[in-house]
Amino acid sequence: MPRTELTGAQRKRLRGLAHDLDALIQIGSGGLSENVLSNIDKALEHHELIKVRFMALRQQKKALCSQIENRLDCHLAGLVGHVAILYRSAAREDDRRVQP
Repeated sequence: MPRTELTGAQRKRLRGLAHDLDALIQIGSGGLSENVLSNIDKALEHHELIKVRFMALRQQKKALCSQIENRLDCHLAGLVGHVAILYRSAAREDDRRVQP
């Protein structure tokens, strides 16, 4: 099933919900290794809404976010400075805690 895109209002709400969150994942000079992608996937599965901080490769952050979205079937809710806010709803409706 193709994922539906978030509306502007939904992205704004998710950015607001993420305001007080700390970055769970940091991307360094190693880039998007399989290990980093696996950690992002697990964090999204558990939390639904996470922050990812770019410690290196900052000029490539938009391209890296696009890769993350495509590989993990998630949404980029916002990019604030060097921090990306990612969202993916839980697979089961009963497990969903975040409503965009």
